[in-house]
Amino acid sequence: MNQRKLKQIFRDTDYVHTSGSAEELRAAEYLKARCEEMGVSTRLEEFSVPMGEIEEAVLLADGKEIPCRGLSCCGSGTVEAELLYLPSVDKVSLTGARDKIVLLDTQGVDPFVYKDMMQAGVKGILFRYGNRNFPNHDIDQRDLRSHVVGDERKVLCAMVNAQTAMDLVKNRSRNIKLSIRQKEYEGTSHNVVAEIPGVREECITLSAHYDTTSLSHGSYDNMSGCVGLLGVMEQLKNKRLNYGLRFVFCGSEERGLLGSKAYVRDHEAEMEKTALNINLDMIGSVMGKFIACVTAEEKLAGYISYLGAELGFPVQTRIGVYSSDSTSFADKGVPALSFARSAGPDMAPIHCRYDLPEVLSMEQIQKDIDFIACFTGHMAAAAICPVSREFPEKVKKELDEYLFRKRRENS
Repeated sequence: MNQRKLKQIFRDTDYVHTSGSAEELRAAEYLKARCEEMGVSTRLEEFSVPMGEIEEAVLLADGKEIPCRGLSCCGSGTVEAELLYLPSVDKVSLTGARDKIVLLDTQGVDPFVYKDMMQAGVKGILFRYGNRNFPNHDIDQRDLRSHVVGDERKVLCAMVNAQTAMDLVKNRSRNIKLSIRQKEYEGTSHNVVAEIPGVREECITLSAHYDTTSLSHGSYDNMSGCVGLLGVMEQLKNKRLNYGLRFVFCGSEERGLLGSKAYVRDHEAEMEKTALNINLDMIGSVMGKFIACVTAEEKLAGYISYLGAELGFPVQTRIGVYSSDSTSFADKGVPALSFARSAGPDMAPIHCRYDLPEVLSMEQIQKDIDFIACFTGHMAAAAICPVSREFPEKVKKELDEYLFRKRRENS
């Protein structure tokens, strides 16, 4: 894929396209069309996502209105209480949280912490977003996820900017009143699924998500991964492959891997015939190191390192769980890995207004695609895919913790 085509794709998708929105569907249809232009059979697979349309969110601190965004799917109503700043959510800190609205130093919480707060009697939650040194006071739109709430009660939640959060603490604000009115409903998101057949019935699945957060155009996170899939597709579509290739452009990843979870649920009968998942999440940044996080046996990490050495392409490998769609496949017993070029938030920030095409290098994307296509081609041409379906105990433990089946130790 030449640099002119790469630049055009990033220009064409340079807009916010969040989970369940008309813009997300527009991006899905665009990716489908790019696959079909290459002669690859492609379809859209829809799945349901919880949605919340915020009609009003008002936050008063000691009678003064301050900017906020109510969390979608947290319910509607009004709550008023004393403010308590919680830099930590350990049991000692929570002893003073009963009947308080708490301000946290995070953008969200896991199910275990949420349960702790509900049992401690918290009446409402404020989260903080952003960097107080940024020249803007953006506030991200987030949701209260059903797996976080679990069997606990819902409480009203809102997000404030980091500078506002500091002002609330610095000014010792006491009385907080939060009112939210929203319409909650079931919406629709889509996975884009394209297939290149192989000789065997088994396939290798490649994945990348295409949705964005509410402030981001998602060029780095993660249209770059989607472009990576298109580049691999272009290089391998006319090759004779032993294993077929299935490309899954996942929707709604930013809301808890909803697209890949829906895909593995709807295709559960096919997971035994899925030899490997190769996930792309943020490649091609101007700066940063190329990494491979392997949720599988250690031999695969060694193979990737050796291939990088053979090709003169540096790769930093590790065994573990990567916070992306590879996790959904691994949880169904499919060996998985995620490739990324990790630049760090100071060079290629994500989930904010600065995730734009300017942080990417078209030349580097081409190099990243060439390596990923070479690796994928080797696996797909193998007489037998050599990657074992046995997972190290360390990986099993990390999967249980990441998917909240077990609480992290010392958390």
